[in-house]
Amino acid sequence: MNANALSTNARGQARRAARSRVVDIGARAGFAARGVIYLLVGTLALRIGFSDGGGKQADRGGAIAEIAEKPFGNILLWVLGAALAGMALWRLSEAAFGQAGPDGDKPVKRVMAGGRAVFYAFVSYSVLSYAAGDKGSGSGSSDAQTNDVTARALEWPAGQWIVGIAGAVVAGAGLWIAFRAVARKYHKHLKTAEMSKRTRQAVDVVGVFGGGVRGIVFATAGGFAIAAAVQHEPGRAKGMDDTLRSFTETPAGPWLLVLVALGLAAFGFFSWANARWRKV
Repeated sequence: MNANALSTNARGQARRAARSRVVDIGARAGFAARGVIYLLVGTLALRIGFSDGGGKQADRGGAIAEIAEKPFGNILLWVLGAALAGMALWRLSEAAFGQAGPDGDKPVKRVMAGGRAVFYAFVSYSVLSYAAGDKGSGSGSSDAQTNDVTARALEWPAGQWIVGIAGAVVAGAGLWIAFRAVARKYHKHLKTAEMSKRTRQAVDVVGVFGGGVRGIVFATAGGFAIAAAVQHEPGRAKGMDDTLRSFTETPAGPWLLVLVALGLAAFGFFSWANARWRKV
C-alpha cells in the first residue's frame, strides 16, 4: 500500500471516529451540561432581581459554587466537567472534519468550531479543577477577572484600540446571536421532523426568547468594554454578574433583570432540547 493510500485510509478512520457514537454522546452530554449552567445562572440572576442575591454571583463561577454546595455536589461537578469535555471534543471534530449539513465544511465554520472547542476545553478544565480541590478555579468572580484583564490590556501599546476592538467583536457577536435566535436559524441544526407540533412550538419559545436574551447580554457586555476603552477606565468593563446587575439600573428597575434571568433559564432549556434533537 503506497503512502497516499495509507494517508487516505488514516483520514477516513479519523473521520469515522469523529462521527462515532462516543462523540455523539459527548456532544449531547455537553449540551445538557450547558443547560444546567445557564439554568443556574438564570436562577441566581432571578434571586438578584428580587433581592440582593445573597452575595451569590450570577455567572458561571456562581453556578459552579451553587452546585458544589448541594448533596453530592462534587460528584455532580465531575460529571459536568466530563460532559463539557465531551462538548469540546465534538467541536474539535467539527473543526477538523466540518459540521453536519451541506455547508458544514466552510472554512469559517471550522474556525468557529475550533474556537468553541478551546472555550469548552477551558470551561471543562475549570470545573474539573474546582472539583479536584482548586477552589480558585472556575468559581472566581467574572467581574474581577474582566477588570484585571482590561486593566492589563489598557497598559499595552494601542491598548485602548485592542480593548475597544475586542468589545466591538463581543457586542457584534451578541447581536448576531440574538438575530440568529429570532430568525430561528437553529432549525437547520435540529431534527425538527422528529418533534411533535407542540414540542416544536415549545422549542421555538425557549430558542427565540433564550437565544435572544443571551445575545443581548453579550452585546451589553461588549458595550461596557467599548466604554472602558474610550474612557480608559478598566472598571467600566463588566463580567457576566455585573452586566446582569446593570439591568436593574434601567428605568424598568429589577423587573428587566427578572426578564433577562428568565431568558437565560429558557436558554438552559433550549440547550437541553439540543441535547435531544441536535444533528451531530
